[in-house]
Formats: sequence, C-alpha cells, structure tokens
Amino acid sequence: MKGLRFERIGKGRYYNIVFHIGSTYVPVSDETLDELKEQSLLPAERFLDLLIDRVGYSLYLKDQIRNELKTTGDPTTQITVLQGAIREL
Repeated sequence: MKGLRFERIGKGRYYNIVFHIGSTYVPVSDETLDELKEQSLLPAERFLDLLIDRVGYSLYLKDQIRNELKTTGDPTTQITVLQGAIREL
C-alpha cells in the first residue's frame, strides 16, 4: 500500500502503533504518539517537520518519508489526513 499512515496493532504491547511508509513500517512508542497527538493541530508543514524528527530516527527513514510524500500526491493533504488520523488513535 502506498502513502503514509498510522495503524494500531494492539494494546498492552511495547509498541502499539506502527507508522507505514509505503510498504515499510516503523514502530511508534506511546510517548511519541502522545507528543504527536498534542501537536496535531500545528500547520501541516510544522507537523511534518515534527513527524520526520520523531518517527524518522535515521537519515534513511527521514528520506523515505519525504520520498513517499513526493510520490503519492499532495503532501499538505497527506499530512492533514495524518493529523486527523493520529487524533483518533
């Protein structure tokens, strides 16, 4: 599946949420999820910077997130959708 998205994979696990970057996924800690939720009303560009900083913990992942945004449509729309989705997790 293309694009960026969050998925809840369970409760009570070490990682309950994963962030999909195309066909790759990255586990997201509860602390990171809480921080992203708190900041989910930021403008899309600032939220993207925060998302890349917190979830893209390596240069490779940061590049993957940026590349996926470029190849799957309007980045601002994708980030806005992610902001809404994260508030529902």
